Amino acid sequence: MSIKVIIAGFKGKMGQAAYKMVTEDPDLDLVALYDPFAPEEQVAGVQVFKSKEDLKGLTADVWVDFTTPAVAYENTRFALEQGYAPVVGTTGFTSEEITELTELSRAKSLGGLIAPNFALGAVLLMQFAAQAAKYFPNVEIIELHHDQKKDAPSGTAVKTAELISQVRTSQEQGAPDETESLAGARGANFDGMHIHSVRLPGLVAHQEVIFGSQGEGLTLRHDSYDRVSFMTGVNLAIKKVVEGSELVYGLEHLL
Repeated sequence: MSIKVIIAGFKGKMGQAAYKMVTEDPDLDLVALYDPFAPEEQVAGVQVFKSKEDLKGLTADVWVDFTTPAVAYENTRFALEQGYAPVVGTTGFTSEEITELTELSRAKSLGGLIAPNFALGAVLLMQFAAQAAKYFPNVEIIELHHDQKKDAPSGTAVKTAELISQVRTSQEQGAPDETESLAGARGANFDGMHIHSVRLPGLVAHQEVIFGSQGEGLTLRHDSYDRVSFMTGVNLAIKKVVEGSELVYGLEHLL
């Protein structure tokens, strides 16, 4: 039996990639598209909804969300309230919002996923970084994205820092008396680690985790050159969340 899918934010680049993936998979059935600003009424026979209120009562299994940080929490809560298992690639959630949504999913016995990154290589990079940090506690993160990305640092960078902080003793890095001659030169500070965000046209999604120790260094890097790199993870997530009973944060929980 096919999994019925709604895609929110289908007009964006990630939404378009998700649309193509869902419509090409015979195990998935696209039942609705959602975008308040879309001019279309239908796309290839699939109705486009401009209001979430109009979606109430629609039979669906999974809500795929590639919208914006400003509406992602509201959309995810709506999906859970309607009985749709959310698969969310939009970033910008606070830890309190994730906790609240997880508790709601448990109450509804619904699976779900909020993922900073759907590329399998990026998920592996985060896991490798957490392993390396046990031996290399001095680390900085550089994340590079296209210049239309609205949030900084990226959700992937924050998630990477969170995983590292779980195994790394908290410490401030750099010289104790270092100063910035230009504010922000050392990047964002996360538990003593520094995160640097690059935004340039031509980029898609890239991250380096750089470790330093006495006489040696270790650099881990992942590159997404095309948004199709995220679709393997999105497809896997859609098929996994329908079997779950609570929302999780991070694709690694479904691998």
